[in-house]
Amino acid sequence: MKSLKCLCAASLFAAASCAVEKSENPLTPTVAGPIAGVEISAPKPLEPAVGAQIPGDKQPVTLLVENAYSSGPRPLSYLFEVATDTGFNSRVFAQDSVPPGDGGRTALRLPDALAMGRAYYWRAKAQDGANEGPYSAPVTFNVFTPVAFDKPTLISPINNEKVATPRPSFRFTNAPHAGSPTAVSYALEIASNDTFTSKIAVWQLDEKPNETAFPSAADMPGGMQLFWHVRAFEAPVLGPWSDTQVFRTPTPVVVPPPPSPPGPGGSCSSQTQPFNIVQCRRAQYGAHMSPDQVVVFEKSVASDINKAGISGGPYGVLKKSSGASCGGYACDIICAGQGSSQKQWDILGDSDGAQTPAWNGPNGIPNIRVDTCEIQ
Repeated sequence: MKSLKCLCAASLFAAASCAVEKSENPLTPTVAGPIAGVEISAPKPLEPAVGAQIPGDKQPVTLLVENAYSSGPRPLSYLFEVATDTGFNSRVFAQDSVPPGDGGRTALRLPDALAMGRAYYWRAKAQDGANEGPYSAPVTFNVFTPVAFDKPTLISPINNEKVATPRPSFRFTNAPHAGSPTAVSYALEIASNDTFTSKIAVWQLDEKPNETAFPSAADMPGGMQLFWHVRAFEAPVLGPWSDTQVFRTPTPVVVPPPPSPPGPGGSCSSQTQPFNIVQCRRAQYGAHMSPDQVVVFEKSVASDINKAGISGGPYGVLKKSSGASCGGYACDIICAGQGSSQKQWDILGDSDGAQTPAWNGPNGIPNIRVDTCEIQ
């Protein structure tokens, strides 16, 4: 019996020894508990970075940290938290026991998309099951609603109406949108067919509050049926084209050309006196000559005098370098010579405005202003 009791005691001692040995295994934190003196650093948040703007359609968000350091022997895991406040009292996500990733970094993709249009905060901490490190500093980021446009609605001109002017004003309601665009513009196209392969005009314009109007920047071709549509954009986002509308432009008013001014008749070079030539040529025009007619008249007179062989020539018209003129020429003078030897003759009397034929001259320096005499 004594030996049996000793054997049992020995067995109990061995069992106790085994239990003590297991409880002291540092890799079993749930049994062994915290290890004194172990230091665990905070992981370093990498993504999303502070102030990151994340489009709502680029979710779920992935959280990325640089792994923490531990002075203890136990492997680390991570706790990730996302909240809507810096105190993390309103947590929207938390996941514990995330194993460390390779390459000194650990990533966690959230299982669901976060609500758009608000700010969030995230943080992480490392732990070994019994010991734990501090939280990383909270990092704020925003999930914003991405900009998207719907179709504008065309107001006028529509329904094949006939506009009153070749430069109509195009009006449409602004395109409904999602997100918060900051500078909305519109592309407006006008074409002669509903497929817009034959464009008449393409314009870009800025959005006005509620409704946008754009006066045509050029005349539309007259008497035509035209098609137009618009779409909103804010680079790089393009909205869809509006429904196409059609209108008609007014028939252009045909203005008959003015009657051709009476031109010079036959040559007057058979006359032997300068005044007679002037009188002959003046009779080929109406009661009052236009500036263009005056120039033709003067050139004809100078040419006829030259052909008649009248001395003192050759004769020409005075091309003016400045001052009042008829198309760049003196309105009542023919001339001969250049520079200081130039002579000039008045061939129209203008005291009564009737442009009466005359032959007054010659006049020379200092009673004339010398200009170029263009010989005919």
